[in-house]
Amino acid sequence: MPLCSGILIEEASIDGLQEALGDGRLTSVQLVECYLQRLFQVEGYINIARTLDTERVAGNVRGPLHGIPFLLKDNIASKDKLQTTAGSWALYGSIVPRDAFVVAKMREAGAILMGKAALSEWADMRSTDYSEGYSARGSQARSSYNLTVNPSGSSSGSAIAVANNVVPFSLGTETDGSVINPAERNAIVGIKPTVGLTSRAGTIPESLNQDTVGTFGKTVRDAVYALDAIYGIDPLDNATSAQAGKTPEGGYTPFLSDRQALKGATFGLPWKSLWALADPEQLSILTELLDIIQQAGATIINNTEIPYYGTIVSPDGWDWDYGTKRGYPNESEYTYIKVDFYNNIRTYLSELQNTDIQSLEDIVNYNYENDGSEGGHPNIHPAFASGQDGFLASLETRGIMNSTYFEALNFCQESTRGGIDAALKHNTNQSVDALLVPPDVAQSYQIAAQAGYPMITIPAYMHSKSGMPFGLAFMGSAFSEAALISYASAVEDLQSYTNTKYKRTMPRWLGYRRRNIPVDAQCAGC
Repeated sequence: MPLCSGILIEEASIDGLQEALGDGRLTSVQLVECYLQRLFQVEGYINIARTLDTERVAGNVRGPLHGIPFLLKDNIASKDKLQTTAGSWALYGSIVPRDAFVVAKMREAGAILMGKAALSEWADMRSTDYSEGYSARGSQARSSYNLTVNPSGSSSGSAIAVANNVVPFSLGTETDGSVINPAERNAIVGIKPTVGLTSRAGTIPESLNQDTVGTFGKTVRDAVYALDAIYGIDPLDNATSAQAGKTPEGGYTPFLSDRQALKGATFGLPWKSLWALADPEQLSILTELLDIIQQAGATIINNTEIPYYGTIVSPDGWDWDYGTKRGYPNESEYTYIKVDFYNNIRTYLSELQNTDIQSLEDIVNYNYENDGSEGGHPNIHPAFASGQDGFLASLETRGIMNSTYFEALNFCQESTRGGIDAALKHNTNQSVDALLVPPDVAQSYQIAAQAGYPMITIPAYMHSKSGMPFGLAFMGSAFSEAALISYASAVEDLQSYTNTKYKRTMPRWLGYRRRNIPVDAQCAGC
């Protein structure tokens, strides 16, 4: 990446950019122009940057994101010339009623929205057999670490853009893994907040029981700056009222720490629950990183297990219909997700203008009528082998919240919340400050997703065979973001201080000559 007016912005942090902006070596106009060279975007964003530069010259700097470019996942609405489509041509041309709450907050913070990032179409809801990171509008999003392998999703483009230094930070959404997994698979930091900390108003929904807006950055600090800008109570999202009295008065940035915060900290390892499911190479590397953390003064307690993990998640990988496969649909996450999507998408669509798409039925019919681009039928489009079977499963429910729905919702929430809280308590004599988990083991973020609890992942290393990164994640109870941020930033600082190789690595662009669709599956050692 070329110098930007003499300043190296590749891998630059938000603090580093603010320093260059503050001492006059760089202006927001110059910064945006440099990032536009990476994005091949248009002239319009320069006017916003000029306004922010004028504010800076006048002594009005709104905060750490003032004049900093970012991207949104293409399921977060912005009331401007940008489209909001969930990656589908079905919503192209539709007009949203307003900025999403998080977008309005970003604009207030002085951040410059440069575009929408590609995603797995409809945030992975439409199909059960599909190419992760593919959408009709965005085509195949590919990780720069290995262009042939699953980049993870559904916030694929949001993570890849930050990893590739297209923008310093971005926003994504998660229902079950869609922030944590693409972050760790692209060697960046991902913060998946407690459900209710960030508003979902104006985002294309999947399930309001689990949806949350999260942040991506190359460092914990960058991701926290973004989180501080977007969290808050929103009258249009009732779930955000739960955060009242549970968030720090000065935001989360003051909780950023260095390695000294590890002295006296106690972490738990749910070994049988999660760690035993990691592949051997990853397990060996992560345990070496755990040794470094212990040498810094932290105590790590093994076997802080999540009770009943065997009935909560599958031992064979991510499976949100595991309850049904065990013969108990009233214990399945997918049971209520299917119903939620049917109802929640109808509510979202009802506010759109300039579109005939008003319901899930309309989306399904559109995909059938546009098989070539949208792959409505199975085995028509290489990215959608199963067609739109996820949509059809949701359609079959008609949005009816029957006794099975409520039993499944209660089972998943109570077992995962109780399970994480029990693991944190460990025993009556010694509780732990946070759980350390391997986020490349999909069951880790699935348990947190069902609970609606927060997770933060930081880069750890990459697999020798595929070149794909993996992370180390921190899991806690509801609204424990401050503690998780403290420990994640402390370990990040420790990685830098010890100069261990187990930290963020740069892409190797493996497989750059291939353009396979579907991408190769995520697998052990990949």
